[in-house]
Amino acid sequence: MAAPWPYPRWIAHRGAGKLAPENTLAAFRLGAAHGYRMYECDAKLSADGVVFLLHDATLERTTNGHGLAGDRPWAELSRLDAGGWHSRAFAGEPPCTLEALARHCQAQRHWLNIEIKPTPGQELATGRAVAAEARRLWAGQPGDPPLLTSFRPESLQGARETAPELPRGLLLDTPWDGWQRVARDLGCVALVCNHALWDRALVDLARAEGWRTLAYTVNDEWAAQRLIDLGLDGIITDRVDLLAPST
Repeated sequence: MAAPWPYPRWIAHRGAGKLAPENTLAAFRLGAAHGYRMYECDAKLSADGVVFLLHDATLERTTNGHGLAGDRPWAELSRLDAGGWHSRAFAGEPPCTLEALARHCQAQRHWLNIEIKPTPGQELATGRAVAAEARRLWAGQPGDPPLLTSFRPESLQGARETAPELPRGLLLDTPWDGWQRVARDLGCVALVCNHALWDRALVDLARAEGWRTLAYTVNDEWAAQRLIDLGLDGIITDRVDLLAPST
């Protein structure tokens, strides 16, 4: 029996896909402007333990900084330009903490999927820290807690040890030996797969295990329709301008 599932089907990838600089508040605001009520983001740790949003281990692609993000304190990271790489319109957009995004989502009564994206070597510590921060930020708040996901079992284990009440999901790009046992042992409630992996057999397997089914990153109407026909619970997309969040 699958756990209750309060989350919308349509999820904006990193805030607004590629229409705004990913993982910034500007992106989440733009996702909301396109009608989205749930977002995916990437969370990692600064050198001094602040949970902030960034996909890559390094800073070069999405900021004007250099080197490993996890080696920098938040005071330094917070002064970076996380928008100018995208376009002139977003120049000067700062990096975002999980706390700032949580307050935005709570004010809008929106939902969040936090992907735990650790700096290599910090998998367990990052899982623990992200879960602790999520627990703190959503404590006593109306609405549903965030869904915590990761490709790294160690991060999900850290999250489970710290805040077992927060729902967890295993991310899969390609299947690996033992992934089903790991998802089961970690108490996952969701399986989040590369959209090309989903077929009737995998959906049936997930449902037999009681897992909810989510797919990333779905940017074509035909691909979205295929997943809807399979009955998936969540569709993560960059194309917030193309795929209207009807449900």
